[in-house]
Amino acid sequence: MALEKYRQKRDFTKSPEPAGDKPRKSPAGRKPRFFCVQKHLASHLHYDFRLEHNGVLLSWAVPKGPAIDPTIKRLAMHVEDHPVEYGEFEGVIPSGYGAGIVMLWDRGTWTPEVDDVDAALAKGDLKMTLDGYKLKGSWVLVRTRGWGSREGKADDGRSWLLIKHKDDWAGPIDIAEFAPLSVKSGGDFAEILSADNPDIWRSNRPAEGGETGKMFESIVKRALSMKAASSTPAKAKGQRPKGKGQRTKGKGQTSRKPGAGSRKAAGGRKPRA
Repeated sequence: MALEKYRQKRDFTKSPEPAGDKPRKSPAGRKPRFFCVQKHLASHLHYDFRLEHNGVLLSWAVPKGPAIDPTIKRLAMHVEDHPVEYGEFEGVIPSGYGAGIVMLWDRGTWTPEVDDVDAALAKGDLKMTLDGYKLKGSWVLVRTRGWGSREGKADDGRSWLLIKHKDDWAGPIDIAEFAPLSVKSGGDFAEILSADNPDIWRSNRPAEGGETGKMFESIVKRALSMKAASSTPAKAKGQRPKGKGQRTKGKGQTSRKPGAGSRKAAGGRKPRA
């Protein structure tokens, strides 16, 4: 079973992640199929790069996130396959494997630049075209030896490199810093947590020390504040409830302007981040 390892690692009575019980037939040949990148703050921050193939999401953990600069090679560690419906998941994993916050950082379609994806994977050289909100153009996943391997252990074939090819969508911008927010909700980690249950990490967070621990501390503090503010009645906050004589947001009005950015770097469409 392609998803056996995925299911073995999770307790679906506690985790909101999909169990993967909806089989899906993926396109074959050089036809577009789904891809996504999920920004995952767990014991450390990383980005999960996922490509739909043969009814599952092939997955690589990219510690520093994708880079659209062709001179930068990003380590990508091959991990267990995920169900296709996981590609829409965004939320909080409260405990157990992967406990933390998952953000849907990018999504779209990918098209193989080869006729046989399985042969390319076996060879360790998969060329593709991405059409997402943030990531676009030609890319390659190349299996390498040694990078990311644990000291004293033989190479297990899990180490790959994710590299952007030179094209109109390449550039020197740090895309992870330039476009940090969710393409699903438009929020950051604190906003995603505040929409769920920030109390779960008032203490005993998934990471308590180092830079990740500090990041969690700041996020939890903000999320708790946002949650409290959203549950406070208007009168308690010293505000008049909306009524006659007050203007309300109508059709065509927005609460904030979309961020300005390069079409080329951000993916043609203005990202929601």
